[in-house]
Amino acid sequence: MDLNWLIVGGGIHGVHLAFVLRERCGIAADQMQIIDRHEQLLAHWEACTTACGMRYLRSTVVHHLAPDPHDLLRFAQHTRAEAHHFHGRYQRPSLAIFRAHSWSLIERYRLVDLTQRGRVKGLVCREAGWCVETDRGAITARNVILALGIGEQLRWPVWASSLRAAGAPIHHLYEPGFDRTRIGAGASVVIVGGGISAAHLALALCTTTSVTLVMRHPIKIAPFDSPPGWMGPKELRRFHAEPDMRYRRAMINQARLPGTMPVEVAQTLITAVQHKRLQIVIDEVHAADYNNDDGITLTLSDATLHAATVILATGFTGERPGYPWLDEAIAVYDLPVAACGYPIVRPDLRWTQGLYVSGALAELELGPVARNIVGARHAGERLANNIRG
Repeated sequence: MDLNWLIVGGGIHGVHLAFVLRERCGIAADQMQIIDRHEQLLAHWEACTTACGMRYLRSTVVHHLAPDPHDLLRFAQHTRAEAHHFHGRYQRPSLAIFRAHSWSLIERYRLVDLTQRGRVKGLVCREAGWCVETDRGAITARNVILALGIGEQLRWPVWASSLRAAGAPIHHLYEPGFDRTRIGAGASVVIVGGGISAAHLALALCTTTSVTLVMRHPIKIAPFDSPPGWMGPKELRRFHAEPDMRYRRAMINQARLPGTMPVEVAQTLITAVQHKRLQIVIDEVHAADYNNDDGITLTLSDATLHAATVILATGFTGERPGYPWLDEAIAVYDLPVAACGYPIVRPDLRWTQGLYVSGALAELELGPVARNIVGARHAGERLANNIRG
């Protein structure tokens, strides 16, 4: 067996953990690989951030992909881009500087050379490790990290699925191939969603199209998608003291703040409404119709809207990622899961011998921030402490 470590997933988590293995743990390049279904690393993350027109991340200046928390700021200073690439109280990095920094790290560590493309089809335990079966062959390693995202679990309301099946021009913001620049100038667009992605998209489109943003609730402001205390021991100490995974799941659900946005995004959105560049409707879609002549008709509780195009900014479902191959591995190897279906793992994120998790799969250990960039950094810290210790 040639590989010591194999990372399944080339997104934010997989790339950060690769840097941790190389820099903090001293794992040789020929002893590790990344397997990912996309053509290049970070492809899905970049597609999502591009799709909604994001300019600044929701995370802070110290939450990025380098192991050293101050590396992004030093990178910006070195490139003389510091002044306009960090915004607000939390110094949120611009998407441009975050991307440039990430790719400078990928090039420095030559991660492209360590990456294979493939879609995982199975996970098989071998005597000396794990075999990851893909549509392009099998890879075996002593240790495997499942850094799976939830990008394929799009939330489609029932009315929207029916409309799409009828051929209506309705899209999910994060579906593969969505490109907001293909929407014709002057078109009437309805965006369904009340969070930061919906806000970014509305602001990006309203300069060229007629935009109505349908939200189930008034604008809700929060700096992050869970309270800041969950980034460190303030909340996690209480979380880890709870042995019952059902209560941990309840704590995660209570802590998460879906449908929110930072104050600076909310202010920009409100300004756009005041200047009549877009419209916000506080209501919920209950039904929809479509025909070629009239376009899409949305029936709300108190109104009816007509649109040429409808875009869903409704996020992702909560199912465990990895279906169906991970479900099969759980059944075959009796991997421990909680009632919600998510892994029960050790503090070092080990699910069983030689098998580790990060991202959504680690949230019963890392809490509500597990899927985010800060969650990747927590996972990296756990992994490094385990390997070095």
